Amino acid sequence: MHVIDSHTGGEPTRVVLSGGPDLGSGPLAERAKRLAEQHTSFYRSIMLEPRGQAAMVGALLVEPEDPTSATGVIYFDAEAVLGMCGHGTIGLSVTLAHLGRIGTGTHTIETPVGVIEVDVLDANTVAVTNVESYRIKKDAKLNVDGVGMVTGDIAYGGNWFVIVDPSPIAIEMGNIRALSDAALAIRNAAHAQGVGGDKGQPIDHVIFQGPSPTMGVHSRNFVFCPDDNYDRSPCGTGSSARLACLAADGVLQPGQEIIQESVIGSTYRLSYQPGPNGGVIPKIIGQAHIMAETTLFFQAGDPYKDGIA
Repeated sequence: MHVIDSHTGGEPTRVVLSGGPDLGSGPLAERAKRLAEQHTSFYRSIMLEPRGQAAMVGALLVEPEDPTSATGVIYFDAEAVLGMCGHGTIGLSVTLAHLGRIGTGTHTIETPVGVIEVDVLDANTVAVTNVESYRIKKDAKLNVDGVGMVTGDIAYGGNWFVIVDPSPIAIEMGNIRALSDAALAIRNAAHAQGVGGDKGQPIDHVIFQGPSPTMGVHSRNFVFCPDDNYDRSPCGTGSSARLACLAADGVLQPGQEIIQESVIGSTYRLSYQPGPNGGVIPKIIGQAHIMAETTLFFQAGDPYKDGIA
């Protein structure tokens, strides 16, 4: 299996160029469902140790329905197939540019949640125009074991989020374990109490927002992902959901740019335009760097060829 690894603000992406499963044809949402239901061992084997690493997201290249798109892509981590991935799209775009498959300028990429636009600004910098994002509930109440009553916004940015602002725990590297435990408890509570998307979709990510000590930075976040790892980047889909909340509250105007910082200090530049259905069209600008080009082997006698669960 031929892969290229990159990181976006510290968050790793593994692009699968060849050797992945045949998912057939048709809409990407249907192919993503096949991946989730029929090929769990595939995506777990390349995300989990010993081949993978904590927080890694995979990007499986597939044929787009529209031949004018640069590619189709299905994102996944060790636990779930994802609708969309912002940091992964930045990493994918830098990877495709590295391979000479795309150049600087604007391109479209098909994902299971819709067609997105990327603008490759240079060898490392990409602007992603995401799918329409929106908030469906402000100040949802969750009774969380070990934490108490938590209030958060329920929002969509390509994945489903509970966004807690302000964070009950200071967003600092020394608090990663406490933040992770609290986020897991909140996600479990959301599932148990039926709090989710507008069509009953389960919450897959939890965001804590807080102030940043860095001059000129709007805020700092901690994002907890489906694989129970935290996002080293500021999370592209999470930032999209966050923009929808800021817009709905009237505290950020269309075209106004802010800087969002992650818990490790990496940043995205964020802005939005009004969406056609009452949400926002987010724009995320970030940087990715290529780390490795690798051939993965899956030997029959390897007791851990499917990963260490």
